[in-house]
Amino acid sequence: MEQPLVSIILPTYNRAKLLPRTLESVLGQSYSNWELIVVDDGSEDETPKVLESFARRHGAIFFFRKPHSGVATTLNFGLKLARGKFVTFLGSDDEYLPPHLELRVKFMKAHSDIDLIHGGIKIVGNPYVPDKRDASKKIHLKYCIIGGTFFGKRNVFLKLGGFRNIAYSEDSDFFERAKKIFTIQKVEYPTYVYYRNVPDSVCNTIGV
Repeated sequence: MEQPLVSIILPTYNRAKLLPRTLESVLGQSYSNWELIVVDDGSEDETPKVLESFARRHGAIFFFRKPHSGVATTLNFGLKLARGKFVTFLGSDDEYLPPHLELRVKFMKAHSDIDLIHGGIKIVGNPYVPDKRDASKKIHLKYCIIGGTFFGKRNVFLKLGGFRNIAYSEDSDFFERAKKIFTIQKVEYPTYVYYRNVPDSVCNTIGV
């Protein structure tokens, strides 16, 4: 099997109705040297059937199931399986616009000194989320670190031991640890579509 340059890790839990949109956005990428590692965190709906269908359609989509344990451990499960030089992520509520991967691969190839990039979102729905420092307050997403937009060298994630299993904002926690030892840059390509109109997403239920 050809070694993929990019490993996409997609954690999911009870997202059978939304996954087709998310998965089709990966299949529609203008860049093609990727593998998609989907980790089902013990879904109780039709998620496994949806994933099995897509995995049969495309040889670069790999589907795994594990007992329910939360997003951080699900992400770390995927990280252990990733084979690409670069690792990135995709929320099962969200989607990529067609040039998403291509733009980021080109950037990283042109800037070999950069270890990790993030940023570049299109927001659908409410742009305010609970502040990680005080969940009773709201903060605009433009001031947030969004883990789905991480795109970096695989060693960055392995050296830091992946994500820590905390209640909220494991992505910003990872970012704070990463910036101490790696070179990070924000990009502004608005190609990650971040859906904020899903009622049971973490950002919509934290503190409720």
